[in-house]
Amino acid sequence: MNTLNYGITGNCRTAALISETGNIEWLCFPDFDSPSIFASLLDREKGGSFGFEVSDDYRITQSYVPHTNILSTQFSSREGEFVVLDYMPCYRSKDGTGHYLPAELYRYIHWLKGKPRFKVNYQPAPDYARGKVILNITSQYIETYCSSENKDRQYLYASLPLQDIAGKKEIILEKDEFLLLSYNEKVIPIDIEREKIEYCRTLVYWLNWTNRGKKYTLYNDVIERSLLVLKLMSYYNGAVLAAITTSLPESVGDVRNWDYRFCWLRDASMAIETMFQTGHTGAAKRFMKFIQATFVAKHDYQIMYGIRGERKLTEVMLNHLSGYKNSVPVRIGNDAYHQKQNDSFGYLMDLIYQYYRLMPGTLDEIEDMWEVVKSILATVIENWQKPDKGIWEIRGEKQHFVSSKIMCWVALDRGAKIAGMLNKYNYSERWQQEADKIRKDVMQHGWNEKLQSFTQTYDNQAMDSSLLLMEPYGFIEADDIRYHKTVESVKNALFHKGLMYRYNNEDDFGLPTSAFTICTFWLVRALFVTGKKEEARCLFDEVLKYSNHLGLFSEDIDFDTKEQLGNFPQAYSHLALVNTAILFAEEEKRLAFIRP
Repeated sequence: MNTLNYGITGNCRTAALISETGNIEWLCFPDFDSPSIFASLLDREKGGSFGFEVSDDYRITQSYVPHTNILSTQFSSREGEFVVLDYMPCYRSKDGTGHYLPAELYRYIHWLKGKPRFKVNYQPAPDYARGKVILNITSQYIETYCSSENKDRQYLYASLPLQDIAGKKEIILEKDEFLLLSYNEKVIPIDIEREKIEYCRTLVYWLNWTNRGKKYTLYNDVIERSLLVLKLMSYYNGAVLAAITTSLPESVGDVRNWDYRFCWLRDASMAIETMFQTGHTGAAKRFMKFIQATFVAKHDYQIMYGIRGERKLTEVMLNHLSGYKNSVPVRIGNDAYHQKQNDSFGYLMDLIYQYYRLMPGTLDEIEDMWEVVKSILATVIENWQKPDKGIWEIRGEKQHFVSSKIMCWVALDRGAKIAGMLNKYNYSERWQQEADKIRKDVMQHGWNEKLQSFTQTYDNQAMDSSLLLMEPYGFIEADDIRYHKTVESVKNALFHKGLMYRYNNEDDFGLPTSAFTICTFWLVRALFVTGKKEEARCLFDEVLKYSNHLGLFSEDIDFDTKEQLGNFPQAYSHLALVNTAILFAEEEKRLAFIRP
């Protein structure tokens, strides 16, 4: 059972979620974090959607145009066949200096055979459906706006009769047609020839993008699809969203419903490092520019920012929406921006270290980034001994989370290495000494001799999946007996019905009830590096079966039904999938090399 059977299409400015029957059920215009135009994902009655109604004898299948983010939904019956190709224009501008990324979505209706019939079901509900929809049909387009916000307008252009669309009249398809939903009124003529040019340019853009990435002999298809998803979640200025949606619950009926359309330093750093290692250096360079623009001259760091660098992300409840499967509240904004999470800097500094090592910019950029490094590490030195909210943003009391201390060590360790590369030896020595202090502190207070394992915090005996990260970030070696025992303890405590809890001790919202997708991938890696390679491979192959019909993952999975839950698609899940798949691909390559 997998109810998040949606495809995603977008252009690094915004994105649409399209159901397996070709219904657009989530789209925000003009940007990812703008108010929704269609949100039936969050309210079946009020939310608004945009799809095709066909008779019951039609078979509907969905796939991606290979190596692209163009979504194909095919409708087939005895009377005829057609395919809807959904895409948002995305390609280099004529002068080659930027990209053309308009807030618009094309639905190219490609006739295949016969005389297929359908009705267009166009029901926009702008501004999160907060007001009455005003509809105005002109000779060129259908204009809509919401009574609660009449400045934001949407324009639907079509080669089909606009009156037939608005009146939901049956249409017999005899040739290629198109629908274009735009945030802007177009200033050039829109016809099928223009649509085909936009399609071809977008197709070539995606084919070129995937071609630039590394290729793998094992799991290449799942790696490529996950990277295409991560690319879609990268705003054009370099910021990376945690997910496309808001308020999809971690468990149905639960109140853990958050808005994930923001840039978390942790999630974004991990996503960008993954893209960088697979050959997509452009994304890494843009993210670095975003970091410099956001951080320079501002030293009161946050764990997350708006996608344009906004610092205030006030949380608001949309009480008029019924929520995904009646899971309320529906929220926009995220109050977690107030939180202190000391681990965030470790992930970011690890990425900045890769930047200095592998793709330094111009001298002024290198110097700007050095100021950022010094400022971040001053913050880490000031705060690492203090309790925080930890990687999982627990909204209760601050605690001394072991994973936070470890990532503070990572921040200082990488900072010391960067300082050494820049011949700043006084900084290098000072930061290394501070890193050594943290290591000693974690070994003394984070290791529980009685349990023979590291624990979630200094003061409890709970297990936490984030403890598995101490090896990939270099805090401890894979062959250290303490890591082996910790992996065993974490697995024994948190592995349940083939999937992993983040943690299973009570937090401020009670006991967690769903599996956190990234944690199972972390366990796969931990098993692999501790010598249990066959068990790791079997578990990885099993988890891949829990993706949706297009290979996409959300944040959470139900232990019993394996239904996907939480915001979707999730950058965390896909970056971990890529990193884990590469482990096996590289192992396969190594074995092939040493075979006689």
